[in-house]
Amino acid sequence: MSANQTQLHDSPARYGTLSRFFHWSMAAILAWQFATALAHLQLEDTAIEGFLWGTHKVVGLLLIILIVLRGLWSLHNRGHRPASLSLMAKLGHLALYTLMLVVPAIGLLRQYGSGRAFEPFGLPLMPGFEGGSIGWMTAPGVLHSWLGWLLLVLIVGHIAMVYVHRRRPRDEDVLARMLGNRQPSSAGSR
Repeated sequence: MSANQTQLHDSPARYGTLSRFFHWSMAAILAWQFATALAHLQLEDTAIEGFLWGTHKVVGLLLIILIVLRGLWSLHNRGHRPASLSLMAKLGHLALYTLMLVVPAIGLLRQYGSGRAFEPFGLPLMPGFEGGSIGWMTAPGVLHSWLGWLLLVLIVGHIAMVYVHRRRPRDEDVLARMLGNRQPSSAGSR
């Protein structure tokens, strides 16, 4: 692997190692989260649902931590990153980032408002409390699901647009920017 391929920071040509780590680890975490949600909906009261759903909150917390770190890293690299292809691409990414932050934040708000303890990885993040739930904190809970499914739709659109840009003549192969490979793609080199 050349020194160029292990570049930590972003450049106008491609994303650096840390940005790629954030992108692909968050993609894996989001895939896990959607698998847990689907199991919860389709496999209720099964061992699979019990295992997957039991990880949903903890992995959601991990996701919100990563999105904050990714956002800070993006701000640090502002001006050095590959340019957005269009206004629509810029708005699409903004919507993705916003939902990746808002969906787990609503989940955490609902968790706190429920009064139930939340101790991810054994750390007492929310100790819980006696009495009834806090209505204004639990009320937006339905948005957690609906916005989560909207996020999935946007992710599918994001993947589809990567494919379109990769295949359409004269478009930039945007996948290469996130894989770290900036070699021109041709039928012979794939």
